[in-house]
Amino acid sequence: MKKVSLSILVILVTFFLTIESCGPVVFSSRLGTPPPHWFYPNRVETVRYVYFPNHQIYYDFSIRKYIYLDNNAWISVGVLPARFKGHDLRRSKQIRIKDYHGDNIRKYHNETTVKRVKTNNRRYY
Repeated sequence: MKKVSLSILVILVTFFLTIESCGPVVFSSRLGTPPPHWFYPNRVETVRYVYFPNHQIYYDFSIRKYIYLDNNAWISVGVLPARFKGHDLRRSKQIRIKDYHGDNIRKYHNETTVKRVKTNNRRYY
């Protein structure tokens, strides 16, 4: 009887600790390093890139780097340069890219930008 009550107690404690520790969960290909402070999902999701359209910056979770366009060249850095320091990415518009997990975000950006331009230039009569 003591074993049964002890087992039930252990299960209940584990259950309450599990519920209390529920929070944002991110699946990434790299373990150990948490996501940046501005990324807090409210559900479980698999995301490789987050895009900040107001600044034209991507963040790649697999390599933990920011990717942005500078003088027609794509640059990948671990820390954003000083010109982006005044921007609060936590409050900026974010688009979680769930349908692309490839390595060539530059190609993805060019394709989706062309699609957006064509969609925005459409006239409805």
